[in-house]
Amino acid sequence: METNEKTNFIINAIDEDNKNHVYTDERVHTRFPPEPNGYLHIGHAKASLLNYRIAKKYNGKFNLRFDDTNPVKEDIEYVNSIKEDLSWLGIDWEDRLYFASSYFSKMAEYAVELIKKGLAFVDDLNADQIREYRGTLKEPGKESPFRNRSVSENLELFEKMKAGEFDEGVKVLRAKIDMASPNMNMRDPVIYRILHTKHPNTDEDWYIYPMYDFAHPVEDAIEGITHSLCTLEFEDHRPFYDWVLANLDDFKAEHPRQIEFAKLNLSGTIMGKRYLKRLVDEGIVDGWDDPRLATISGMRRRGYTPEAIQAFCEEIGVAKANSTVDIAMLEHFIRDDLKLKAPRVNAVLDPLKVTITNYPEGQTEWLEIETNLDVPEMGMHKMPFGREIYVEKSDFMEVPVKKYFRLFPGNEVRLRGAYFITCNEVIKDENGEVIELKCTYDPETKSGSGFTGRKVKGTIHWVSASEGKQVEVHMLNPLLKDEEGFDADTFLDKINPDSLKKITAWVEPRVLEASPYDKFQFVRQGYFSVDPKYSTEGNPVFNQVVPLKSSWRPGK
Repeated sequence: METNEKTNFIINAIDEDNKNHVYTDERVHTRFPPEPNGYLHIGHAKASLLNYRIAKKYNGKFNLRFDDTNPVKEDIEYVNSIKEDLSWLGIDWEDRLYFASSYFSKMAEYAVELIKKGLAFVDDLNADQIREYRGTLKEPGKESPFRNRSVSENLELFEKMKAGEFDEGVKVLRAKIDMASPNMNMRDPVIYRILHTKHPNTDEDWYIYPMYDFAHPVEDAIEGITHSLCTLEFEDHRPFYDWVLANLDDFKAEHPRQIEFAKLNLSGTIMGKRYLKRLVDEGIVDGWDDPRLATISGMRRRGYTPEAIQAFCEEIGVAKANSTVDIAMLEHFIRDDLKLKAPRVNAVLDPLKVTITNYPEGQTEWLEIETNLDVPEMGMHKMPFGREIYVEKSDFMEVPVKKYFRLFPGNEVRLRGAYFITCNEVIKDENGEVIELKCTYDPETKSGSGFTGRKVKGTIHWVSASEGKQVEVHMLNPLLKDEEGFDADTFLDKINPDSLKKITAWVEPRVLEASPYDKFQFVRQGYFSVDPKYSTEGNPVFNQVVPLKSSWRPGK
């Protein structure tokens, strides 16, 4: 993976720090800190790749750290999926894997340090009262009646919280800062709460758990992170991040710098974990790796490649303002990558039978077809041709419109890699639907024979009816019916009932040899990938990766 990240405001800030010798030996140390409460999505791909690339650019270090400070929502399944996704993306954390839970004892010590300095207190107000006392953006908050407890009393109460002597919600530990601060995050934020829940990743029994805004700076500082890259929603939290580190003796000499960047928003795409989890929990999608989801595992299962996602994330870069990127741009990079990797095969998704009346009955001819015109090194492959074939229904029109050059009565077209055929007769069923075409072929027009007698304007693909094979294909459409805004109460109403359509297609016989994740270009249709969940040996099931045509161009 290339690591020459484009110049941007983050790189400029790091360069400035190095110029001013802010960190020892101009070191650069980044981290990606996912909470293991769900699967990663494309937004996390951008964030993780950004942190990783910047570390590599400066020959620095990169940490993968699980922010597992909320055991109620976290699970080892998510830990394993995140590691698998990041590894697939090309991110190598080497031996630098950490868990926030490993620092619980140290965090509690730092909380005690703040109490001893008179900078933290145990509060008896409940969550609703704390919210009420907090004030508004226009009005200052009110100090808790428990704010001025003595240091000794706070130490004693905090120790009892830690020992599990209080019920959940009875007490919290809060930082003592300024209830009149214009920044709501500085109005005595809660830094510890009581949870009588055993943590899955520590052998110790904990009854108190740090809040993220307290744990985040402490974790970064313990690990020696220099630049803590966060998304924009943490910008207002930065003053508290700095306050924590400025008031802990261990970190006064050299502590991390938080820098914020805009999240990746993708048009027509569900991104938030809570929405994704609801889709999974309610069975609306086929798990976190459903190919219609923007999860990394879903994109992998659909057939996206890590190289395409890397190129996409590099192209969009980083910004200071939120915006929405057209999903067509991501699809462009998928096509751009697959066009040089995927072999091309004939596949008929909506078949119409064609009988070539002057071709010998019972004869099968194996034609030599180039596997990928853009990559000659892929060589040739053999494809069977016979008297009966299937073509796409859309490649026939009984009464053609202007500039229609495919099959219609009396017209001649080229079968890709085969012969010219002429439509002579149309067979219909009792409902008037076309069910078969009778055609003739010209044996002198075989592809590659050098025939120059005449030209035709239309070329169509086909599959042998006798030697071709049937496979299940999943045609995928956007999960949302429209791109208008939605919230937790309305987003299920916007789910597209036609986001998944299962069809039976006819394909070249060699396609049956495909393995999970193998990718093909179905000629004139798009790119398709073998689904790892439902495919069996000799019976692949295909997911549509992207259509062949793109609505996005570089510089658009």
